[in-house]
Amino acid sequence: MQAARAAGKFRGKNKAPKWKKPDDGMVSVMVLPLTVTDTGDLDRLNKLFGAMWNIKRALQRDARNKVDAYWAAYHERNEQGAKAVRQRLGLSREALERCAYRHLQDSGHLKHHASKALAMHMADEVWNGVQRHLFPDATGHRFGRLKTGRWYDFTRIPGRARSHTTANKWETFRLVGTLHGHAKAYTDGEQHEVQQPRRMPKPTLPAGTVPTGKVTASGKPGIRKATWWDHTGPLAVVFAGGPDGTKGDLMLPVRIPQGPGQRARVEHFLAGPGRWHRVDLVRRRKPGTPGGWAYEAHLMILGPGYTAPAVQQMRQQAADLDRIGGVDGNVSNLSIVSFPASLDPAEDAPAVTEITLSAQEQTRLEKEAKKRRGRARALERSRRATNTAQYGLSKKQTRRAEHRAAKGLREKTVTVPGGARTARSDGVPKQAFRRDRLSEGYRQLRARQAEAAASAAKHRRHRARLVAQEIIATHGVNLTVEDCDIRAWYRLWGKRLSQTTPGMLIAALDRECQAAGGRLVRASTWSTALSQHCLCGQRINKTLRDREHKCIACGLVGKRDLVSAALAAFVRLTNVDDPKTAHLDTAMSRHAQITYGQGLEEALRESTTPNPTPVRRSGRVAVPRQRETSAHRTAEKRPRATPDETRPARDHAGKPGRHPGCEPQLTHW
Repeated sequence: MQAARAAGKFRGKNKAPKWKKPDDGMVSVMVLPLTVTDTGDLDRLNKLFGAMWNIKRALQRDARNKVDAYWAAYHERNEQGAKAVRQRLGLSREALERCAYRHLQDSGHLKHHASKALAMHMADEVWNGVQRHLFPDATGHRFGRLKTGRWYDFTRIPGRARSHTTANKWETFRLVGTLHGHAKAYTDGEQHEVQQPRRMPKPTLPAGTVPTGKVTASGKPGIRKATWWDHTGPLAVVFAGGPDGTKGDLMLPVRIPQGPGQRARVEHFLAGPGRWHRVDLVRRRKPGTPGGWAYEAHLMILGPGYTAPAVQQMRQQAADLDRIGGVDGNVSNLSIVSFPASLDPAEDAPAVTEITLSAQEQTRLEKEAKKRRGRARALERSRRATNTAQYGLSKKQTRRAEHRAAKGLREKTVTVPGGARTARSDGVPKQAFRRDRLSEGYRQLRARQAEAAASAAKHRRHRARLVAQEIIATHGVNLTVEDCDIRAWYRLWGKRLSQTTPGMLIAALDRECQAAGGRLVRASTWSTALSQHCLCGQRINKTLRDREHKCIACGLVGKRDLVSAALAAFVRLTNVDDPKTAHLDTAMSRHAQITYGQGLEEALRESTTPNPTPVRRSGRVAVPRQRETSAHRTAEKRPRATPDETRPARDHAGKPGRHPGCEPQLTHW
């Protein structure tokens, strides 16, 4: 009887044909901020996240213990097989779901805040991590041992997808209302633009009855009580009824994006309720709000995301460009060179683009770094002030204490000790940092630091997307780049890469090429050695310090990065999915060098002529700049070889409609 109660009831296999996502399973997500003004709703949200965090932590601990037992059963896995051991230990998706149900039922209080559907999907989230640890991926690698996450890292409660075969079946978080009703409520009868108040009112449950469309046994039309499915007013996220059915519906008003250019995007996501698939409840740290958290609903819809008509037109024009190009990534710049696919000088000339940080971006990065250092110092002072017993006195504080003791003065209490942390003989701190007492100001400052880091990351992604669009609009969608490991660059040059983000730029360029119908092909550096060759085919050995290309065979002189990018355009691959099959077509590169002659050499050569006036070319800004000559670089001796040195600031002109600090420096020839 006890075993039957613990096992519970489970549904059997579905007898109907399995439903599949349309458009090859393509989905997209829209972030909808939630307005929580009622203290009761805020308290329920906090308790809901707390309950789900307890369930997830318990599942992670159970899964970690089971995985440890699985790896310890070495002889049993060899004798009976790994699958039999996993079944005995309960290492499966269904077993973790049953474990989540047991935690929910045995706790007594968790079922007042969370539901079985939420617990099941949380078990599925934990199983995904277990699966990545037990089974290797396509490259043969496994993820590490499972860990229990932190409370402040728990930010997402996965919802349950709605049923697309049964009407009005959405078991967890559901999005109710219509876009038309929302616009009608906040546009004064659709007479003005959407203007949502700061404190949005909560929609009310529809009152009265609605017809069911069926006829009763007495011949009268059937009616039923109105529910949230009949709500056609402003949009809201509803957690209907609550787990125990005593607290009523948790209703959270939704704030849609408003302002110029947002209407088409909002209609793409919210105009068709039939495409709504799932709603996840997400929170993020936001100092200044009640509770320190801002809540969002991540709506997943079936189908592709929104693409502006201007971006679609740009991608179509880029796809029509019959060009081949190469990309050379560096620590401080990104070089792109492209040629017409036919190498006909009558069609078009070679295009050369260099992307570096503009003066506005360098100034902004310096300000952000200064603020980041200030926050780090403030956090360290706060930790030392609240944990004085874990730190010793600095040399200056020690001398001051000895001087006061020599004069017979009373000992002065040090509020912020400046010495090293008390540690054992082997250097390990006596008390772990996680056990330190933290003040409320420390937590708020750390939250502001996390918010600033998230804002900076969003800015970098936006910049990378703009740069990628500029590149394919000029050089086409068929590009080749060297297959480099950015992690090795971080080991050599560290935080410098966080400013220029070459890996993020190349990843954004890859996405833009695929979206426009092309591809960014990766070529192995071992079989091509682009930086060690010339367009004529001659091998020119260079070190990382040598930033200028000089060929003794053909006399070509130019920037090392631009010459490598030009050679990347003539890389051929036997299998485009395998970078190791790449080889350099020196015959085509030599043909291009002869065809374009002096024009190509001038584009690849360093320009030492300053011209601070921006020049408009094809709707883009072309800014020639002052560069260091090779004599200047060779005259300055550095203790360490670097791939590229910081160049002088350049003049910059931004495009209309963009913030000047958000634009990278693009130099075209």
